Amino acid sequence: MPWGLTRFHHTGQGHFVTFCCYHRRRLFTTDAGCRIFESALERVRRNYRLRVYGYVVMPEHVHLLLSEPQQGTLADALKSLKQGVSRRLIGDAEHFWQKRYYDFNIRNNEQFGEKLRYIHGNPVRRGLCERPEDWQWSSFRHYATGDEGRVQIESEWTARKRERLAGRLCPAVELPHSSQNRA
Repeated sequence: MPWGLTRFHHTGQGHFVTFCCYHRRRLFTTDAGCRIFESALERVRRNYRLRVYGYVVMPEHVHLLLSEPQQGTLADALKSLKQGVSRRLIGDAEHFWQKRYYDFNIRNNEQFGEKLRYIHGNPVRRGLCERPEDWQWSSFRHYATGDEGRVQIESEWTARKRERLAGRLCPAVELPHSSQNRA
């Protein structure tokens, strides 16, 4: 780890994580590659019991908004994710990902909303699409429509679905990004 870099884990806070393909090569330019990433993210979500609040797969990097895992560490979960993707996309080739990742702790609802908007707006800012809903490799559609997609996103949509499946409507669930906290 670089000098002076401190990671704050086991705080119960969310994490905004970014990691890049090796030398920022554009390795996510096909639908198949992006689907492989999404299926690996869903596998890691289940295996490490973490919550995915948002994500975007860009041609040469990825942004994630995650909870800390209930099983293992965030570093272990990210290592599993990166290894799973690289094994399926390049096999035994030397490098797929940069070795490190950027991790920013989310301390409040304002930061959560800021990072989620950044994630969903990234393809638009980069000129890959005109509107966030046009980029299929992100969690934006889930937030806009409740669409389940390939990765289970933890949101108010998901909480309401759980309540309906359980046959009860509980008091509003408070999530890190909930508008309920603004009153």
